[in-house]
Amino acid sequence: MTDQRPFPPTGPDGAPPRKARRASLIERAGGSDDWHRVVAPAATAPLSEPAASRAVAPVAPFAAPAFDPAGLPATAPLRDGPVAARLDASPAPQVFRGTFHIIDRTHLRDQGLIEPEGPVTALLEEFRIIKRQLLLTAAESRQAEDGVRAERILVCSALPGEGKTFCSVNLALSMAAEKDTEVLLVDADFAKPSVLSTLGLPGGPGLLDALADPRIAVEDCILGTDIPGLFVLPAGHASGNDTELLASARTVQVLDRLTANTPGRIVIFDSSPVLAASPASALALHVGQAVVVVRADMTSDAALRDAVGLLSGCDDIKLLLNAAHFSPSGRRFGTYYGYKE
Repeated sequence: MTDQRPFPPTGPDGAPPRKARRASLIERAGGSDDWHRVVAPAATAPLSEPAASRAVAPVAPFAAPAFDPAGLPATAPLRDGPVAARLDASPAPQVFRGTFHIIDRTHLRDQGLIEPEGPVTALLEEFRIIKRQLLLTAAESRQAEDGVRAERILVCSALPGEGKTFCSVNLALSMAAEKDTEVLLVDADFAKPSVLSTLGLPGGPGLLDALADPRIAVEDCILGTDIPGLFVLPAGHASGNDTELLASARTVQVLDRLTANTPGRIVIFDSSPVLAASPASALALHVGQAVVVVRADMTSDAALRDAVGLLSGCDDIKLLLNAAHFSPSGRRFGTYYGYKE
């Protein structure tokens, strides 16, 4: 009987050929087969099929998993590379773009003000104590998510001549010496502004101009100084409706721009006397702290009570005794550093 089975193929030398090698998983994923054949080898073409007759399918694109910060280990360097850029994308702080000016230190000393980089004096020590209470209140309010208002401090007096501008400027100079604090001193005594002349700065557009004209950016009106951390905002051109401008909705927007994304910035308003003009009571609605300057042997009890009543828009009102020539405790600030009067 004739054997009908096919003869096994032979090689060129007559020996049986080697068994055809099965493509590896990596080779099939790289082009010999598609992604579905890698995960399901049973569906691949027979090995005896000639290579030229098999259609090579393109590899299916691999979709990277979405980035999940919660899935990163605790030791992952989140502040390096593109991941940090995505996680730390916080709004940029407001930058003041006004003109830069040099403050004459001799002019400050002649007026009895704190001299930056100068020796420790009794006046400097006194305002160190004053500012610490204000900064502490601002820090506590910031933790309670109400820091924007607490970082705005209104300095005023009941009547003219009680030393409010003297205290406002010294307070700003003292706070500017803080390492983590930036101070903006606003001349808010629109009827009789005196901050610029006290510091020896030129006049120009200011807060009232930014409130009256939406085309004016308030940060462009701010004056820079060579005292690190100290900026000044002029009062601007006075008008007959200063109080109405302060009570408008635009005031909220303008004041918010002064401290936008900058929690370490303190804004000090040198305002008009409460019993002599109305802007102080309007500004009290926009600040978190108010400091009423009381001149020793001059401010009456009735005037002080009336002034505090008009500042009821501010919940935190402090009193600052000015021009006192004695202390009941007999303490003398500055003598520990060698200062003598």
